[in-house]
Amino acid sequence: MIPSYAKLFSYQIPWKSSSLHFGGHRGTQRGLGFEYRGNVPLIDYPDARRMDLRQTLQDPYEQIQVKLFNQDNTTPIFAVCDLSSSMQFKGQSKGSLRKLELAKELAASIAYSSSEAGDAFSFIAYNRIVIEDLTLPLSHHLHQSFEVIEQLSNYKKMGVGAEGILEVPQYLSQNKGLVFWISDFHMPISLLEQAFNAMSIHQVVPVVLWDDQEYKKLPKFGFGNMLDPETGLNRTIFFRQSVRMQFEEAFATRKQALDTLFSSFDSQAIYLSGQFDPEDMSQYFEQFMS
Repeated sequence: MIPSYAKLFSYQIPWKSSSLHFGGHRGTQRGLGFEYRGNVPLIDYPDARRMDLRQTLQDPYEQIQVKLFNQDNTTPIFAVCDLSSSMQFKGQSKGSLRKLELAKELAASIAYSSSEAGDAFSFIAYNRIVIEDLTLPLSHHLHQSFEVIEQLSNYKKMGVGAEGILEVPQYLSQNKGLVFWISDFHMPISLLEQAFNAMSIHQVVPVVLWDDQEYKKLPKFGFGNMLDPETGLNRTIFFRQSVRMQFEEAFATRKQALDTLFSSFDSQAIYLSGQFDPEDMSQYFEQFMS
């Protein structure tokens, strides 16, 4: 059964897959695809269904020519999910979700969409280490993916960092894959840079989960509680206009630093706040990956 929160979106792969398995993306292996590769003699590729009569008649060596096409192949798809303390943040407004609840919806939607595209899917969860019990290798077992991802609903470990992202690359495939990195990216820029370098053979899509109540919808005046992204603990802060402005400026500066880092690795982030709309993800790929 497909969970109600798993929503389909479309994605494109901007490179040719080297996989040997038939799928829905452009590949480098010759086969029964639609991308014309060239002509070869029938003796080199004995498939009479692909005979090219015009080229055969024009061949000076009178060899039968056949058309060669690239096979459409599969691509490994990964959802890498940050389970550090800051992902426990939940806004105070009605209907607000914990960031991890939103991450659960995203991961399930990625699993569902990759299954519909015929691609293999892997889910990898981490905080200070990769969490083996919440990690699945590449497979086509959609419902097993849903079962593991659903466990994020009850995950509430506090006081943990995100250093485990540096272990994630060893769980990825050797062939180039599409990596959805789901996080609020409240970690040192140096750590993010190390992680991107370690995942450089893959196409990484940073999915940044920021809640407006972290920096926009703050109390105008008076005491308020904020979740410390480093420790996962609540802090009481006395808010006034100058404090609100400091928060907004800090997030604007952080966004600029993140976008600069992402761009240096040919990645473009998608920022989500509050809810996930599959159309936003589809439009992202149409704009940046087509």
